[in-house]
Amino acid sequence: MAVTLDQTIAQKQHSFLSRLFSTQTFWVVIAVILACIFLSFATDAFATSKNLYNITRNITFVAIVALGMTFVIITGGIDLSVGSVLCLCSMVLAVTMHAGYSIEIGILAAIITALVIGGFNGVLIAYLGFPPFVVTLGMLSIARSLAMVASNNTVVFQFGPDHDKLLALGGGAWVFGIANPVLYMIILALITGFILRWTKFGRHIFAIGGNEHAATLTGVPVKQIKVAVYMISALSAGIAGIIQTGWLGAVTTNLGTGMELQVIAATVIGGANLAGGIGTAFGAIVGAALIEVIRNSLGLLGINAFWQGVFIGGAILMAVLFDRIRNFRRSD
Repeated sequence: MAVTLDQTIAQKQHSFLSRLFSTQTFWVVIAVILACIFLSFATDAFATSKNLYNITRNITFVAIVALGMTFVIITGGIDLSVGSVLCLCSMVLAVTMHAGYSIEIGILAAIITALVIGGFNGVLIAYLGFPPFVVTLGMLSIARSLAMVASNNTVVFQFGPDHDKLLALGGGAWVFGIANPVLYMIILALITGFILRWTKFGRHIFAIGGNEHAATLTGVPVKQIKVAVYMISALSAGIAGIIQTGWLGAVTTNLGTGMELQVIAATVIGGANLAGGIGTAFGAIVGAALIEVIRNSLGLLGINAFWQGVFIGGAILMAVLFDRIRNFRRSD
């Protein structure tokens, strides 16, 4: 029987809506919107320009690191060291500038530090076969200790001759009053989305996460790509550390403590699969947005901040449950 043009268009629209409604990211976006609407009516402080400015700015630090984590999780790996890497890179930047070097030298030193750590993690995992959990858990402790050594476990708040430049870099709002960290997040998200969607490197990452053995047989350079994704993850943490240093105006050795949980939560809540093969840049940002809205709402609603971990952990479990239900339906 011949299929008319109208039937073909209707079928495509139906399949598009089906795919949209079946994606975890879509429902997380709905959850964020509903939470914002509820909080706007439940509290007088949520919808104020100052609070929304703080929310969007706070989202960026978790979101930027989550963008790098997305690469790792798509390959089926995990990086528990991102919070400590962020701290170490922030401290390297602060100590270098405090010693009198320019902001350019400080940023370069921080980025090199991140790439070296990421490369070290990647080599141990890809070439020596170490479990990602063990390697990055060890680096979590190593990087934090190195940050303490670099600063002698003191607070660094003087950044030399380029002190004001660093504060403007992280705390300014150069374009239409939008906080600089938000602009950086948008740019990095676009780059991440382009890499994952349109490049051979991105296709190889998904191939490794889908079936590493099959990817190897088809000629995908699995080991090199694994090293690269851990370098990207560490680099994203380093970039977030640089920005956060400029925003806070000081660096302490407890910076980024526990951040790995929030980052992994943002990535998983946004739709990435811990088993590998699934993940998007938009999902990482949406996941980070939901976490920040939850965190912000606790204070506004008068709920003890200690409940934050319960809500975030519950969101992770719900995300994993959603993924399991979706996979179960597909298998049927």
